[in-house]
Parts: sequence; structure tokens; C-alpha cells
Amino acid sequence: MLAAIEAGGTKFVCAVGDETGRIVDRIKIPTTIPEETMTEVIKFFKKYTVKSIGIGSFGPIDINEDSPAYGHITSTPKLAWKDYPIVETMKKAFGVPVGFNTDVNAAALGEATFGAAKGLDSCLYITVGTGIGAGAIVQGQLLQGLSHPEMGHILVRRHPNDSYEGNCPYHGDCLEGMAAGPAIENRWGLKGAELSEREEVWDLEGYYLAQAIMQYSLILSPKKIILGGGVSNQKQVFEAIHKYLPEFIQNYISLPELSSYIVKPGLGDDSGISGALMLASRALENN
Repeated sequence: MLAAIEAGGTKFVCAVGDETGRIVDRIKIPTTIPEETMTEVIKFFKKYTVKSIGIGSFGPIDINEDSPAYGHITSTPKLAWKDYPIVETMKKAFGVPVGFNTDVNAAALGEATFGAAKGLDSCLYITVGTGIGAGAIVQGQLLQGLSHPEMGHILVRRHPNDSYEGNCPYHGDCLEGMAAGPAIENRWGLKGAELSEREEVWDLEGYYLAQAIMQYSLILSPKKIILGGGVSNQKQVFEAIHKYLPEFIQNYISLPELSSYIVKPGLGDDSGISGALMLASRALENN
């Protein structure tokens, strides 16, 4: 049995399954402090004989296997988890191989294996919720270099009519600071789910996301772009992206028909946990 963890800022999704993506059992555990959350995580998996574990985690994390801090959650704003050795904790508990990457890279892997990008050797998965992150598959491999991608913190041009200053604690008006869920709530005074009928909200959101997608497309040239997270439930976002992206690109490169190129996750809410199963599968193969 393979074990999978989608470690999120508000909850951990844990599942057991196999390399085909079949999930046998799962549980959701609140993300509180490591001593509480990880005790429940380990308790769940102890019910099964697991051959390997895959972890897709909120970050930033250290995925450089040559680094002394490999397997740690690093400079997260969730201070209780700062510098937490999540990989070492699971290895000590189970003594099996552990695959480790970001939650968004795991989601990209899940979608490339079983979802909207199945059969393609490249894709981009973007999540827009409490934060903004993106993971990528390039030539069949997860994108990483010195570290993992942090695409939510690219700089974007401010809309001429937008006076919101941005709320990223590091960069102010980067993409996350202007377009993540808290930015929407701070700018408009209501959560995104309560603003469904406000066309101007989603037009502005699409303006910023289209800028980001232009940059991602120019740099990575993914064969499919998958937009997940809570904001993807607002269909107007896709319409606004389809409107603004051609204006920004100005025919400099050719893109596929946008309604089939920029899509919702094929796996729904299971992109991340399915990708974590594949991280476990790869860890077992490489061991």
C-alpha cells in the first residue's frame, strides 16, 4: 500500500492507495501544531502496511537532497511549522522511502498522470486560494532547480483603476499580494464566495492572472494550464483570463484555443493527493 499526504495550511489530507491512483482510505486532519497534527497522521497510517510515502507540502520547503535541511518545511508563515523535519519524522515512524515536494508540484503530477493533462509531457498547475502557487511538469519531470518554483510571487502590473496596495508580507503587490483570496476579501470587503455576482471582482482577478499566465507561457510553454483552488470555482475568472491574455500577448506567440488550454482540474479536489501517491510510487521505484 502507498501512503500519501497533502499537507496544507489548514488541513492535512492523508490517503492510502496504489500506483494506479486508486484511493482505498483517506482522512482529513486539521493543521494545528506539529505535535498534534503529525501524531494523528502517523496514527492513521499505522493501520496499514505502507511500502512508501509521498508528501506534497505547503512551503517553502527544502527539496534539495544535498542540503542539510532537506525534507524540512522552512520559512513558512505558520511559525509552529518553521524548520519542521517532516520527511525525517515519517522515515523514523515507518522506515520506508519518502517522496517529497510542494503541494502544487504534487498536484501538477497528479493532473499529468490521471487528470486534465494526462498523456502530455508538460503542464502547469496553478492554485489560487489563501495564497497563490504553481507547479510544473517539464519534459515529464517535476520542475525544480536550486529550489522549487514560487510562481505566486512574480511581479505584475497594477490595473490603472486598482488602488489596493497588496498584502504580501514580503513583496506587497506581487501576484499573491494582489490576487489571492485575502487580497480579494481586503479589497472588496467580502470573501470571494460572497462576490459571485460582482463582475468587476472577477474581471480584475482575471486581469492579474492573465498577466501571470502570459509570463508562465513565455517561459515554460506548457501544453496545458490547469487552474485550481477556490477561485477556479468562479467561471467568470476563466472568461476574464480569456479576454485579457490575448491583449497582453499581442500575437507574439500562438496559443491553443483558450477554453481547452486553460482548464479546471480534471481530478477536482484530488489533484494533490493523487500526485502525492505518485510521489510515493516514484520514491519506491528509486529506492
